Amino acid sequence: MLDINARIIPWEGMGGIKLYSTIKELKEILEDRINVSGVLLNNMWVRYEVKDIMYLFFHLGNGKLFKITTLKNYKGKVFEKIGVGTLEKDLLKIEPSFVYDDFEEVYESQKGIFLETDPKSRSVTGISVYIKELDDEDFEEANW
Repeated sequence: MLDINARIIPWEGMGGIKLYSTIKELKEILEDRINVSGVLLNNMWVRYEVKDIMYLFFHLGNGKLFKITTLKNYKGKVFEKIGVGTLEKDLLKIEPSFVYDDFEEVYESQKGIFLETDPKSRSVTGISVYIKELDDEDFEEANW
């Protein structure tokens, strides 16, 4: 079910996993006790790590997936060319909508994606897709 080579699609998902999926719908993946571990964040979210492939963030208010972030072994790309390991200097050539956010220390695109980079290697270490409602005032109430 999990495809580490699948395209990363902003506002939709990656790896064959769709944003807005429920914990119950992804039960088969999440029950892999060898390769999956979970941690509670701020008493409202749970983050599952599929070992070295991706993080899955669920809101406990509704049990739905609101963000997915790649880890080092995810091979899929966003915008056909940007993946883990892509150099910072190439980002804007590939996708000019990225803007660096000094406060969050990530590259953000209004197209529904942000990128984390390593300051030493100057390359992408994580790619996150998320739901549109993440920035809404009532996100924490899980009304989405």
